[in-house]
Amino acid sequence: MSNYDFPRNDLEKEGYTLIFHDDFETDKLDRAKWLPYYLPQWSNRKRSEANYTIADSQLILQITEDQLPWCLEWNGDVKVSNLQTGVFSGPLGSAHGQHKFSSDCLVREEQPVEQLFTPQYGYFELRAKGVGNPNNVCAFWMIGFEDLPNRSGEICPFELKGWNVENGTCTLGFGIHAFGDPLLEEEFFEQPFDIDPTNYHVYAVDWTDQGVDFYIDNKLIHRSKQSPKYPMQLMLNIYEIPSSESGSRTAPVYPTEFAIDYIRCYKKM
Repeated sequence: MSNYDFPRNDLEKEGYTLIFHDDFETDKLDRAKWLPYYLPQWSNRKRSEANYTIADSQLILQITEDQLPWCLEWNGDVKVSNLQTGVFSGPLGSAHGQHKFSSDCLVREEQPVEQLFTPQYGYFELRAKGVGNPNNVCAFWMIGFEDLPNRSGEICPFELKGWNVENGTCTLGFGIHAFGDPLLEEEFFEQPFDIDPTNYHVYAVDWTDQGVDFYIDNKLIHRSKQSPKYPMQLMLNIYEIPSSESGSRTAPVYPTEFAIDYIRCYKKM
């Protein structure tokens, strides 16, 4: 693995058909592919709306100085800018909704059901440049659409805590979270890698009905025998974590930016 920018992979992938692709070639977000809100059912769309720019064929997710915490009620001072490819919630005041991160969560804004891209199985690839700031976390993850509460597992190809970046190396998170899926077991890792994640690298998973393979820069890093058995949506985000939680004594730097070159999803032929 290299500390230099890892090059783009070819768009065509042998044995697979491309079914979802965003290269961010235009200066406007493709709303047929992305919802620019983070779990809005637990807050609201206005408070959870993402800050971002699109320039030079890159999506830049941002945390800005004037940005407000997305969900003070249950997530404190955490700020987030997020894109996701679906949303589902129960009725107002209910406890049913995607990624219920706290047992106290209740629906504060009922959401219309939207399934922009919610595949079951495939090869998912992201080329991105992470954040090395000690106040930030950036990630690419997939969660169950969760129209039923047990369809709530997570596949995470890439999670970077900025405080885990040091001298051109890092510790990266990846794996499977069970959450409310009784058929899954927790299988999440935080593992050191000799790469500088603030340069461009390629993070991918190959998800089949037999399991999930995890890759960095086209090299297999883990093979799981677990496989969620339901559609999942894509989640792409950057967080600012309060210094009391991240352990940072460094003042945030604004805007904080997570750069994504492309995201691709393929179906096996």
